Amino acid sequence: MLDVGCCGEAALGAALDKSLRPVRLLPENMAPAPDLRQLYDEHAPALFAFLLNFTRREADARDVVQELFLKLLARPGTLAGVREMRAFLLRLAYRLAIDAHRRRAAHEAATGRAATQPAPLFASIADPDEAAFRVALAHALAELPPEQRAVVHLKLWEQMTFAAIAEALEIPANTAASRYRYGIDKLQALLRPLYEELK
Repeated sequence: MLDVGCCGEAALGAALDKSLRPVRLLPENMAPAPDLRQLYDEHAPALFAFLLNFTRREADARDVVQELFLKLLARPGTLAGVREMRAFLLRLAYRLAIDAHRRRAAHEAATGRAATQPAPLFASIADPDEAAFRVALAHALAELPPEQRAVVHLKLWEQMTFAAIAEALEIPANTAASRYRYGIDKLQALLRPLYEELK
């Protein structure tokens, strides 16, 4: 048997007392926090796609998804009572991506480095016309301001309503709609030459 001495016993006893304290139960109308593994399996692919489109860097998108789930692991009560899980997670991911973007921008300004090529958004395909369109679309999306790109992604790829986008990004619904309209107008202008070529 391990001899912990009098001080060791006191410390061990205090630790056991803390661990044996009754757990505070959630109010009846509040749902318990969901299982993080299940949450990750259900939402990580959509979060990653949104973040890849927003950040334009695969590594940054992966980092933000990882940071998001680590924060949830550290504070499991954060999710208790959340009704619209996808919108809530998108909002958290958006905030973390903005923070990461600001950190990176400050770092790049200090070091003088900048990204030159956007990450591919789509899986490779055999049809050269469709491949050319996907490359052009990825470049056109990269030309949009980040705020418009985020709204366009959520509307087109996540098929969210403007109200849901507004909630996820914490902006008014009219702002979400106008960012979408301006983003689509810019995409149409940027992709028009390719469309004319493919006709």
